[in-house]
Amino acid sequence: MRDYLANEVRNIVLLGHSGAGKTSVVEAALYYTKNTDRMGSTIDGTSTLDYDAEEVKRGLSVYTSLAPIEWKNCKINFIDTPGYLDYEGEMLSGLTVGDNALIVVGAKDGVQSGTERAWKQITKRKLPTIFFINKIDEENASFDNTYNQLRDTFGKTVIPFEVPITENGKVVGSINILRNKAWYHDDKVEPKEVPDDMKDIVEEYYNQIAEAIAMTDDALMEKFFSGERFDEDEVAKGLRIGVRNGDIRPVYCGSAVNQTGIERLMDLITEYFPSYAEIGHIHAYNEKGEVIDLETNEQEAMSAMVFKTIVDPFVGKISFIKVLTGVMSSDSQVLNAQKGETEKIAQIFVIKGKYQVAIGKLFTGDIGAVVKLQYTDTNDTLCTKNKVVTYSAIEFPQPMLGVAIWPKTKADEDKLSFGLQKMTEEDPSVRIVKNAETKETILYGMGDQHINVILSKLKSKYKVDVETTKPKVQYRETIRSKAEAEGKHKKQSGGAGQYGHVKIRFEPCESEEMVFEEDVFGGAVPRQYFPAVEAGLRECMEKGVLAGYKVVGVKAVLYDGSYHEVDSKEIAFKSAARLAYKDGMPKAKPIILEPIGKVDVIAPEEYTGTIIGDFNKRRGIIVDTAMVDEKDQKITAEVPMAEMQVYATELRSMTQGRGTYIIEFDRYEPAPQPVADKVIKETVLAKEEEE
Repeated sequence: MRDYLANEVRNIVLLGHSGAGKTSVVEAALYYTKNTDRMGSTIDGTSTLDYDAEEVKRGLSVYTSLAPIEWKNCKINFIDTPGYLDYEGEMLSGLTVGDNALIVVGAKDGVQSGTERAWKQITKRKLPTIFFINKIDEENASFDNTYNQLRDTFGKTVIPFEVPITENGKVVGSINILRNKAWYHDDKVEPKEVPDDMKDIVEEYYNQIAEAIAMTDDALMEKFFSGERFDEDEVAKGLRIGVRNGDIRPVYCGSAVNQTGIERLMDLITEYFPSYAEIGHIHAYNEKGEVIDLETNEQEAMSAMVFKTIVDPFVGKISFIKVLTGVMSSDSQVLNAQKGETEKIAQIFVIKGKYQVAIGKLFTGDIGAVVKLQYTDTNDTLCTKNKVVTYSAIEFPQPMLGVAIWPKTKADEDKLSFGLQKMTEEDPSVRIVKNAETKETILYGMGDQHINVILSKLKSKYKVDVETTKPKVQYRETIRSKAEAEGKHKKQSGGAGQYGHVKIRFEPCESEEMVFEEDVFGGAVPRQYFPAVEAGLRECMEKGVLAGYKVVGVKAVLYDGSYHEVDSKEIAFKSAARLAYKDGMPKAKPIILEPIGKVDVIAPEEYTGTIIGDFNKRRGIIVDTAMVDEKDQKITAEVPMAEMQVYATELRSMTQGRGTYIIEFDRYEPAPQPVADKVIKETVLAKEEEE
C-alpha cells in the first residue's frame, strides 16, 4: 500500500442498527477489491473484521474495526462500528475519527432505533452522509417502503441515487439515477438502458436530485428554474457542495452478501465525499488551554489522537491513532501532551481487521496504529515538542448497569484486579467502583450484553472466574427522638482492673457524620477520656441497631458519668460508650433511610406516558418534563435507588432502545415501613446464613 496524502483519504464511519449488515458491506468491498480471497461472514465466523472470539460467539460486531481499501487513486478507510446499544462506546470511538458517514439500513426492517441514533450523531457532528439500503434481495424486502420511511423520518435531504429493478417479485438489477443506466446482476460489467416501465420514476428521482443541486448555488438555481438540464460538470459541482453541507443525503441500494451495488457505492464515496484535507483546519488547545486553529495538511506540525486501545496478550498495547496534522514517522519520538512524557514510535501499522501491515509514515488524515506506547491511553494527544497541542476528549457514555463481582477463589483476587485495569484501558465505557462501605467491587457497563462480554473476556483472556450479585443498596439509619442512655464497663479479674462509666444523650441533627459534644460538670468524667468515648461511639455508628447500616443525623452528648482513680483507662471508657450506644439507640426511635436518586431520562415524546407510569410504580416523583429537540423529551424524576438497579435494561425495553438516562445520588429519605421491614428481614436472614 502506497502513501496517501490528506486529499486522497476518505474516512467513512459505518453506522446503523445491529443486523443491518454494516460489516457485510465492508466485507463485500474487501472481497470486490481483492483484499480478501473470500467473502467473510460474521455469522459463520469467517469475517475479516469481526474476528474477536466474543464477536464470533455472538455473531455480531462488538468492537470498532478498520478496513483500508485502495480505490481509484484514493484510500477509503472504512470504520465499522457496532450497532448494538451496549457497545455505544466503540461506536463513539469510530465516529470521532470518521469524516463522513455511511448509514446502513436493512430493506426488510427499515428505520430502527439504531438508525435514529446514527442520524442524531451525524446531524450533531454535521457529517456528510450516504444511506445504503442493504439486503434488497431478501424475501419481504422493500426498497420503496424503506426509502419512504427514511424520507419521512429524516426529511427531504434524503434522495435516492440508485433504485432496484424488480421482475416477478425478484430483484434482478439496479438503476443509477445520475448515470441514467441500468445494471443487471447477470451482467455486472456492461450497463443497459433504463427499462421503459421505470423511466418515469427515474425522472422523478432525477428531478429531486436536480432540485437539491439547484439549492447549492445561485447560478444553478437560475438554470433549474428556467427549465434547463444540468450538464455533467454542474451535477458534479452541485452534488459535492450538497453532500458536503448536508443538503443532500444520497440513498444507494444493493446486497452486500452478493456484492451488488458495492462498486458504485465506492465510486460515490470517492467522487462526492470530502477528503480530510478539505476540512481546512481543526480546533486544538495550546499549553495554556487556549483554542488554536491547525491546518489539515502535511506542512503543519505533527499531531495525532489516540481513539482506541487494544491490549493484546502477545503484542502488548496497540494504540489506534488518527493523524490530524502533519506526518508521523516510524523510528521517531513524540510527546504525549496530556502526560508530559516522551514516547518512542518504533513502528507504524495500517490495520485491516485482525491484520497489521507495517508502513514507514502516516500522513495527515490517515488512520493507523502504533504498538507498545508506555504512557499513552485512549483520548491522549501525540505531538511534537516544539508545538504542544491537545484535542477535545471523546465523551464516552456513562455506564449505568452495575453488578458486584467476586473472584471464585481468593487466589484470583490479584488477577481480577489486573484484568479489570486492562479492561478499562481498552473500553472507557467500563467503570469499576470499589465500595469501601459494602466491600464490593462493582462493574458498571452499558447493558447486559456489555457486562457479559467483559466477564467472558476476564475468563478467556485473564483466566479469572467471577461470581456476580446485585450491588448492595447503601441504606442509612437515623433516629427521630431524644433518648438518654448509660453505659458502665467494670472488670476486675486480678491485677489491674478496668472501669468506665458514661451517660450519653442521643438526639437527631442534620449531619452526615455523628456530632459529638460534652456537657460534663464537676469532672465526673475526666477530659482525657473524652476522645475514647467519642471513638467508641463513632465505631458503633458504622453499624446501626436495625439492619447494620451506617448511622447518620445523630448528635451524642456526654453529660455525666464516673471514673476510678486507679482502674479507669481509655479502653474502659470506649467500652462504656459502646454499652451506652446499645442501650440508647433503640429508645431513640431508629428508622431506615433509603437513598434517593435524581434521574434524567431522554426519550422520544411518544414514550413519555409509559416512562412516567413506570416511575410511579417505582415510588418515584416526577420533577420536570421538557422538550430537548423536535422529538425527544427529558423527564426528570426522584426515585429510590433500590428501584433502579436494572433500569438500564428495562428502559431499553420500554423505549425499544431509544431511551437513555443518567442517575445520580441526591439525598436520603425515611423508607416506607414495608421497605424498612424488608431491609431488616434481609439483614437477619443474611446473618443467620453466615452463622
